[in-house]
Amino acid sequence: MKRRPWFLFTMLAFGFAFFYIPILSMIVYSFNGSRLATVWGGFSTKWYASLFSNRQVGAALVLSVQIALISATVATILGTMAGLALARFTKFRGRLLFTGMVTAPLVMPEVITGISTLMFFILMADWVGWPGSRGFTTITLAHITFSMVFVTTVVQARVSQSDRAIEEAAMDLGSRPWQVLWDVTLPTIFPAVLSGWLLAFTISLDDVVITSFTTGPGNTTLPLLIWSKVKLGVTPDINALATLIVLAVGAGVIIAGIVLNRAEARRARDERLAYRANE
Repeated sequence: MKRRPWFLFTMLAFGFAFFYIPILSMIVYSFNGSRLATVWGGFSTKWYASLFSNRQVGAALVLSVQIALISATVATILGTMAGLALARFTKFRGRLLFTGMVTAPLVMPEVITGISTLMFFILMADWVGWPGSRGFTTITLAHITFSMVFVTTVVQARVSQSDRAIEEAAMDLGSRPWQVLWDVTLPTIFPAVLSGWLLAFTISLDDVVITSFTTGPGNTTLPLLIWSKVKLGVTPDINALATLIVLAVGAGVIIAGIVLNRAEARRARDERLAYRANE
């Protein structure tokens, strides 16, 4: 009888406890009736009521979601095209430079990216008069530039692992390249595209460093608002806000997992039917 790896189980339990116990304690203290976040003053939901009536938090949330939706969608489109190019075209002029430009932001500190983006917008304002001020547009462009790199990496890995025989079979049956791309390639890599979109959305919604360099007055995103409040001390309303974010992210992960599993099962079924039809 094999001995159970108790050491591995212990380390795994310690890792989960180290990560999730602070989150659970934050959720518990979001129902704290005291104004002090670390002193229990009885069960209360007043901080959630106060949070829903806070217009500043609502405006910051709406701005963050708008930026995240736009930046994630555009980044997914550009990243998918870049991933397809890198995976399908192994030799073209400037590939090494293009690959380096794609992978550089992955290892570059965000503060460097934020400073360089800020300098770019300042130079563009001096040369062509755009942008007149930093705000929604500059934040969105910065998030697109940064998050599309992650989409490219995910899509490229998925395309490299996909079977090209299905695409070649579609071409042999008379489909044009655009038809193959739309009817065969994109459905095959859809789980990776959706994963890239979710990753880009999360990165945009959570970003503080790059946003702090590219934002302007009157354009405070939710992470910047939370950061400004935390600097003065953690309060129960911040715990309530963080709890709602955790619940929203958890629901999003569950829904995305269901969608991805169904898409993967559908893709595997279509591949089996395609192979059977060619036999």
